[in-house]
Amino acid sequence: MECTIKWVDGMTFMAETGTGHLLTMDGAPEAGGRNLAPRPMELMLAGAGGCTAFDVVLILKRSRQDVSDCSVKLEAERAETDPKVFTRIRFHYTVTGHNLKPETVERAIHLSAEKYCSASIMLAKTAEITHEWTIVEAV
Repeated sequence: MECTIKWVDGMTFMAETGTGHLLTMDGAPEAGGRNLAPRPMELMLAGAGGCTAFDVVLILKRSRQDVSDCSVKLEAERAETDPKVFTRIRFHYTVTGHNLKPETVERAIHLSAEKYCSASIMLAKTAEITHEWTIVEAV
């Protein structure tokens, strides 16, 4: 896996992933940025959310669950001093489907957290991570 970061101007940077996708990052105005794009740490949080959501949906589908939607809200706290690593991250999943088995949803989230989601497992080295979930019956 690879990624190239190029400085655009001010505190705006463009990332090109190894698969050829472009992503813009920018800094806060107080740091010289113009707030035109997400901050790098926001992208790390989004990456962890995307990683685990992917896992959960895949595990539920493979478990023959009729899942129709999945969202993950992440709330993070960072250290007060440098390096301002994540110290706490709360993952709240909302999983929608027909007749979803709570124990299967719980198992999918647990497997993602403990075995498959490289991003959240890596972040757990510095952050206390909690997982909560809500199951919504699809209409």
